[in-house]
Amino acid sequence: MARRPGAPLNIARYCGNAETKEIHDLDNEQAPCQIDEIILSGHAVPFNDLDEARRAGYNKIHYCMHGSDQ
Repeated sequence: MARRPGAPLNIARYCGNAETKEIHDLDNEQAPCQIDEIILSGHAVPFNDLDEARRAGYNKIHYCMHGSDQ
């Protein structure tokens, strides 16, 4: 899997799920991340910086980020 060009992610490194407040690393995306489903549901939020995502209240998901902030 890879970063997605075009809206809504515009090749951002991280994809936030606005519904679950989880952040995914698109450079290490795993099948269980279900990024395509997040995009289709309209819950994808692009982040280029992990600190920005954390300040926005997002937590890492273990599939692609090796652990959780929770």
